[in-house]
Amino acid sequence: MPKPDFDVVRDPLWDNIRLDRPFITLVDTPTVQRLRYVRQLGHAFLVYPGATHSRFEHALGTFHLCGTALASLAERGELDGIKEEARMAVRTAALLHDIGHYPFSHGLEEAGFPHHEYLGVRRLNEDELGKALKKLGGTHFHKEVGALIQGKSSSPLGGLISGSLDLDKIDYLSRDARNCGVPYGTVDVNRLLAALTIVKLDGKLQLGVHEKGVSALESLLFAKYQMYRNVYWHHAVRSATCMFKRAVRAAVVRGKLTPSEIAVGTDAPLMVALQKDDPTGLGRAVSERRLHKRAFDIPATEVPSDVQEWLTEDPMLLEAVEDQVAKEVGLKAGGVLIDYPSRDSMLSVDLPLRTRSGRVERLTEAGRAGSLGLPRVADELYRTARRFRIFTAARAGKGLDRVLDVVTLPKKELEQRLKAKRPLLV
Repeated sequence: MPKPDFDVVRDPLWDNIRLDRPFITLVDTPTVQRLRYVRQLGHAFLVYPGATHSRFEHALGTFHLCGTALASLAERGELDGIKEEARMAVRTAALLHDIGHYPFSHGLEEAGFPHHEYLGVRRLNEDELGKALKKLGGTHFHKEVGALIQGKSSSPLGGLISGSLDLDKIDYLSRDARNCGVPYGTVDVNRLLAALTIVKLDGKLQLGVHEKGVSALESLLFAKYQMYRNVYWHHAVRSATCMFKRAVRAAVVRGKLTPSEIAVGTDAPLMVALQKDDPTGLGRAVSERRLHKRAFDIPATEVPSDVQEWLTEDPMLLEAVEDQVAKEVGLKAGGVLIDYPSRDSMLSVDLPLRTRSGRVERLTEAGRAGSLGLPRVADELYRTARRFRIFTAARAGKGLDRVLDVVTLPKKELEQRLKAKRPLLV
């Protein structure tokens, strides 16, 4: 009996998701099936019990939205000059954009591991998935899909995968809010997809938005701000993430895990591996929800403007600082964790805008008079959502507020102090 030409997956967010035979073949590869066992929101389920949805669900949802967007553009005749191969590539990229993700979301990228997009693009030409992509689009098909995922494609449809209005954001904001049971991620999805348009700007075709969809775009940006403030950067979520990062880095340093093993791993086996030989105790503490508590917590608006880059870009140095501070306040190594998450592009906007008169302009952070005001206050909203926190395993001695002075020290000066074993909280 021949295999059916398509299948339908029931999704709690978008209802029926249709998968035609070529995409079923991609979904059935081990590389994609792995995503069933990687949670979309990392340790957020420790705060929001419903947040156990997977990267697999999100991949299917993004793929579905891509098909809907393409159908809307085609219905208006806006895809007439775009080849079928380009449409196939963008749908494939939507499905595969997260195949490189680590267990527990973005935490390990913060810990210094390679970016998930780099890993994902590398896997496009490997194993069963690589063979399936060659069969689907030819020898170089994986390169076009990879360019779309990394935002480097010249395709007019590239904005559907990487950009201010990409479908990844629309799905994860809607899906995360639904599963967390919060009202913050409300996005006017239908209006947004209906407002997508292909325009010519700077001599090339690009994905843009019609002026009638600007209010819906603003709803997307505000939903993103609210989700970061209330869900993604919730203090308990960030505490668990910091503990997890330290536990994984310690396991790698001691040779118990390798970065390559972690990169292809999934959530549950990684947590089991962390607990087998974990002198830090952090892996088991996370699994039992014995989280470090907030000992210091202020908004970014109160953080010195000269905070140094090493705080977010040098996890090894940050660990050394944390452990020195812990020693000075009477705690063990790993007993103090400093957290200052960064997401500079949280409310960024840069895409073409087709006005009601038919003129094409570029919509940026400066906004547009009478149309888009939110980006104009983006910096203030970002600083409101972002917080500087210090988590501790137990009640610490006084002086943690002086960590603010430490994080303004230039890297060389800080390294010299640590090497000379001079106190930091002076």
